[in-house]
Amino acid sequence: MSAADTSLANKVLAVNNDLPIRTDKPVHSGKVRSVYWLTEADSRRLIAEKGYDVAADAPLAIMVISDRISAFDCIWHGEGGLKGVPGKGAALNAVSNHWFKLFKENGLADSHILDIPHPFVWIVQKARPVMVEAICRQYITGSMWRAYANGEREFCGIEIAEGLNKDQKLPELLVTPSTKGILKGIPDVPEADDVNITRQAIENSFGAFGFQQQQDISLYEKLLKDGFGVISDALAELDQIFVDTKFEFGYVTDAAGNDKLIYMDEVGTPDSSRIWDGAAYRDGKIVENSKEGFRQFLLNHFPDPDILLNKERMAEREALARDNELPLDALMAVSTTYVGIAEKITGQKLHLSDNPKAEIIDILRDQYGLID
Repeated sequence: MSAADTSLANKVLAVNNDLPIRTDKPVHSGKVRSVYWLTEADSRRLIAEKGYDVAADAPLAIMVISDRISAFDCIWHGEGGLKGVPGKGAALNAVSNHWFKLFKENGLADSHILDIPHPFVWIVQKARPVMVEAICRQYITGSMWRAYANGEREFCGIEIAEGLNKDQKLPELLVTPSTKGILKGIPDVPEADDVNITRQAIENSFGAFGFQQQQDISLYEKLLKDGFGVISDALAELDQIFVDTKFEFGYVTDAAGNDKLIYMDEVGTPDSSRIWDGAAYRDGKIVENSKEGFRQFLLNHFPDPDILLNKERMAEREALARDNELPLDALMAVSTTYVGIAEKITGQKLHLSDNPKAEIIDILRDQYGLID
């Protein structure tokens, strides 16, 4: 490995579940983020010190993003020991932070984020998640287009008009939910992760999906559409098209004891959304400013793309991701896309640390007292 490759690999925060943050619970490590639940004493102390608008006994966590790249439910790596994409974590957080701020300015709901100590780090409150992946679509592409091309004219219980073309703008904004995790014992809902569901199924079993009351289904749809509209309008000013996106929601209790539905996880990022370049689209071309470009690369890179699309071939897919080092230029192209769209959206240069882990430890020790 060359010195340049070594330096690049060091800048990538690939392992994010080994930080010495004080916790008395196991670290939860997801595909991209790791969650460190703080001790009850530290949670209470920070709520008092920082004045967070949560109940005095609310559990808090440190959420640390990584630069790992996930696609088709697998984590991918590159040549030269590169275990992620330089700038990806900082870009995702910067984009989410920007949209959450805009949501607040527009009077939409709060998020689970209470504080942002570092570009890779959120301090979050524990939320009771709604087990619905809230998906909004403005154009027909991706899985919806594949179903449509196969002759399906009903999607998530919604009738779809005849005569649509791939990548065309839909007559109206559609909410097409799917399951978050494997839900058991719900009528008309298969016991599998990420399966499409109808609004009727959610209404019939709203409690099983984590809604506190049936009218909150309309509230989540309103927050989804309003959030989509805020992001779509802001991107349009940058000549970018907000194609589709996924939001997640949950409930929290504020300092006054009120339960409220909030946005969770990330919003409007190149990981959770498709974003197209406006000028290219008007010219009849699709230029992806999101992870979809990386997904397309993988589909073209391997001789049998069905492995990546067919959920029955998950073992083969995991082997592909584990056993293949992707070309360096493929991961650097993702870096260019993510950093580029983040800087375009926020209007600010993205700070890329030479040693993010050391920075995070210093800040959490000196400013939050969370490192022993």
